[in-house]
Amino acid sequence: MRAIIVPLIALFAGAVSLVAFPAFAETSATATFHNSDGTNIGTADLTETDGGVVIKAEVSGLPSSQWVAFHIHENGKCDTASNFKTAGGHFNPTHKSHGFLTKDGPHAGDMPNQYVNDEGKLFTQVIDTNVMLDDKTNGVRGKAIVIHAGADDYMSQPSGAAGDRLACAIIE
Repeated sequence: MRAIIVPLIALFAGAVSLVAFPAFAETSATATFHNSDGTNIGTADLTETDGGVVIKAEVSGLPSSQWVAFHIHENGKCDTASNFKTAGGHFNPTHKSHGFLTKDGPHAGDMPNQYVNDEGKLFTQVIDTNVMLDDKTNGVRGKAIVIHAGADDYMSQPSGAAGDRLACAIIE
Protein backbone atom coordinates (compact mmCIF):
# COMPACT_ATOMS: atom_id res chain seq x y z
CA MET A 1 0.00 0.00 0.00
CA ARG A 2 2.82 2.38 0.89
CA ALA A 3 4.36 1.73 -2.56
CA ILE A 4 1.23 3.22 -4.15
CA ILE A 5 0.66 6.15 -1.76
CA VAL A 6 4.17 7.66 -1.98
CA PRO A 7 4.12 8.05 -5.81
CA LEU A 8 0.57 9.45 -5.63
CA ILE A 9 1.63 12.03 -3.03
CA ALA A 10 4.61 13.01 -5.17
CA LEU A 11 2.39 13.31 -8.26
CA PHE A 12 -0.17 15.39 -6.35
CA ALA A 13 2.53 17.67 -4.87
CA GLY A 14 3.95 18.29 -8.34
CA ALA A 15 0.52 19.17 -9.71
CA VAL A 16 -0.13 21.56 -6.82
CA SER A 17 3.20 23.31 -7.34
CA LEU A 18 2.38 23.85 -11.01
CA VAL A 19 -0.88 25.50 -10.06
CA ALA A 20 0.45 27.45 -7.09
CA PHE A 21 3.67 28.64 -8.75
CA PRO A 22 3.18 29.27 -12.46
CA ALA A 23 6.25 29.97 -14.53
CA PHE A 24 7.00 33.65 -15.16
CA ALA A 25 7.34 34.40 -18.86
CA GLU A 26 9.93 37.12 -19.33
CA THR A 27 10.23 38.98 -22.61
CA SER A 28 13.79 40.03 -23.30
CA ALA A 29 16.16 41.08 -26.06
CA THR A 30 19.82 41.89 -26.54
CA ALA A 31 21.81 44.38 -28.58
CA THR A 32 25.51 44.59 -29.45
CA PHE A 33 27.06 48.04 -29.89
CA HIS A 34 29.55 48.72 -32.66
CA ASN A 35 31.61 51.85 -33.27
CA SER A 36 32.15 53.48 -36.66
CA ASP A 37 34.99 51.02 -37.39
CA GLY A 38 32.60 48.11 -36.86
CA THR A 39 34.31 47.02 -33.64
CA ASN A 40 32.13 45.48 -30.93
CA ILE A 41 32.31 47.92 -27.99
CA GLY A 42 29.47 46.80 -25.72
CA THR A 43 26.14 45.17 -25.13
CA ALA A 44 22.67 45.89 -23.86
CA ASP A 45 20.11 43.60 -22.26
CA LEU A 46 16.50 44.69 -22.59
CA THR A 47 13.69 43.38 -20.41
CA GLU A 48 10.03 44.19 -20.88
CA THR A 49 8.03 45.06 -17.76
CA ASP A 50 4.46 46.22 -17.27
CA GLY A 51 5.82 49.78 -17.17
CA GLY A 52 8.09 49.75 -20.24
CA VAL A 53 11.46 48.33 -21.22
CA VAL A 54 14.47 48.25 -18.89
CA ILE A 55 17.73 48.70 -20.77
CA LYS A 56 20.92 47.67 -19.01
CA ALA A 57 24.00 48.57 -21.07
CA GLU A 58 27.79 48.57 -20.80
CA VAL A 59 29.71 50.30 -23.59
CA SER A 60 33.41 51.21 -23.81
CA GLY A 61 35.56 53.22 -26.20
CA LEU A 62 33.50 56.41 -25.90
CA PRO A 63 34.76 59.97 -25.32
CA SER A 64 35.58 60.20 -21.62
CA SER A 65 34.12 62.34 -18.85
CA GLN A 66 31.04 63.65 -20.64
CA TRP A 67 27.32 63.24 -21.10
CA VAL A 68 26.07 61.57 -24.29
CA ALA A 69 22.64 61.13 -25.84
CA PHE A 70 21.16 57.63 -25.75
CA HIS A 71 18.15 57.04 -28.04
CA ILE A 72 16.13 54.31 -29.71
CA HIS A 73 16.03 54.94 -33.47
CA GLU A 74 13.39 53.87 -35.97
CA ASN A 75 15.41 51.48 -38.15
CA GLY A 76 17.33 48.37 -37.23
CA LYS A 77 20.22 49.25 -39.50
CA CYS A 78 23.68 50.17 -38.23
CA ASP A 79 25.67 50.79 -41.39
CA THR A 80 29.15 52.05 -40.44
CA ALA A 81 29.74 53.59 -43.90
CA SER A 82 26.91 56.06 -43.23
CA ASN A 83 28.01 56.74 -39.63
CA PHE A 84 24.80 54.98 -38.58
CA LYS A 85 22.48 57.36 -40.45
CA THR A 86 20.75 54.18 -41.67
CA ALA A 87 19.27 53.91 -38.17
CA GLY A 88 16.99 56.79 -39.20
CA GLY A 89 15.44 59.25 -36.78
CA HIS A 90 14.26 58.67 -33.24
CA PHE A 91 11.58 56.01 -32.82
CA ASN A 92 8.40 58.10 -32.80
CA PRO A 93 5.24 56.06 -33.51
CA THR A 94 2.95 58.65 -31.90
CA HIS A 95 4.33 61.59 -33.93
CA LYS A 96 5.32 63.73 -30.95
CA SER A 97 7.95 66.45 -30.82
CA HIS A 98 11.45 65.61 -29.66
CA GLY A 99 12.48 66.15 -26.09
CA PHE A 100 11.44 65.99 -22.48
CA LEU A 101 11.32 69.81 -22.31
CA THR A 102 8.88 70.30 -25.20
CA LYS A 103 5.16 70.75 -24.65
CA ASP A 104 4.14 67.87 -26.93
CA GLY A 105 7.12 65.53 -26.44
CA PRO A 106 8.95 63.27 -26.06
CA HIS A 107 9.48 60.72 -28.83
CA ALA A 108 9.02 57.14 -27.64
CA GLY A 109 12.74 56.60 -28.30
CA ASP A 110 13.91 59.62 -26.29
CA MET A 111 15.80 58.64 -23.15
CA PRO A 112 17.88 60.59 -20.62
CA ASN A 113 21.50 61.46 -21.34
CA GLN A 114 24.07 59.02 -19.98
CA TYR A 115 27.44 59.78 -18.42
CA VAL A 116 30.65 58.28 -19.77
CA ASN A 117 33.29 57.90 -17.06
CA ASP A 118 36.95 58.97 -17.25
CA GLU A 119 37.87 55.58 -18.77
CA GLY A 120 35.44 56.04 -21.68
CA LYS A 121 32.92 53.55 -20.28
CA LEU A 122 29.18 53.97 -20.04
CA PHE A 123 27.23 51.87 -17.54
CA THR A 124 23.48 52.39 -17.41
CA GLN A 125 20.17 50.95 -16.32
CA VAL A 126 17.33 53.02 -17.69
CA ILE A 127 13.64 52.35 -18.32
CA ASP A 128 11.85 53.67 -21.38
CA THR A 129 8.21 53.85 -20.31
CA ASN A 130 7.00 54.68 -23.84
CA VAL A 131 7.96 51.41 -25.51
CA MET A 132 7.50 47.63 -25.32
CA LEU A 133 9.58 44.97 -27.05
CA ASP A 134 7.03 43.40 -29.38
CA ASP A 135 3.96 45.67 -29.31
CA LYS A 136 2.42 46.36 -32.72
CA THR A 137 2.67 50.15 -32.30
CA ASN A 138 5.37 50.76 -29.67
CA GLY A 139 7.54 47.67 -30.20
CA VAL A 140 11.30 48.23 -30.45
CA ARG A 141 12.59 44.76 -31.32
CA GLY A 142 14.33 45.23 -34.66
CA LYS A 143 15.03 48.94 -33.99
CA ALA A 144 18.44 50.42 -33.08
CA ILE A 145 19.90 52.07 -30.00
CA VAL A 146 22.26 54.91 -30.90
CA ILE A 147 24.80 56.72 -28.72
CA HIS A 148 25.62 60.26 -29.87
CA ALA A 149 28.78 62.34 -29.43
CA GLY A 150 27.13 64.99 -27.28
CA ALA A 151 24.33 65.47 -24.80
CA ASP A 152 20.71 65.84 -25.86
CA ASP A 153 19.37 69.31 -24.99
CA TYR A 154 15.88 67.77 -24.63
CA MET A 155 14.22 70.34 -26.91
CA SER A 156 15.92 71.01 -30.27
CA GLN A 157 14.11 69.45 -33.22
CA PRO A 158 14.29 66.82 -34.49
CA SER A 159 16.93 65.15 -32.32
CA GLY A 160 18.19 67.34 -29.48
CA ALA A 161 21.34 68.70 -31.16
CA ALA A 162 23.21 65.66 -29.84
CA GLY A 163 25.86 65.52 -32.54
CA ASP A 164 27.43 62.65 -34.46
CA ARG A 165 26.43 59.04 -33.98
CA LEU A 166 29.26 57.18 -32.23
CA ALA A 167 27.80 53.74 -31.60
CA CYS A 168 24.84 51.69 -32.79
CA ALA A 169 23.21 48.42 -31.71
CA ILE A 170 20.30 46.51 -33.23
CA ILE A 171 17.74 45.22 -30.73
CA GLU A 172 17.32 41.49 -31.32
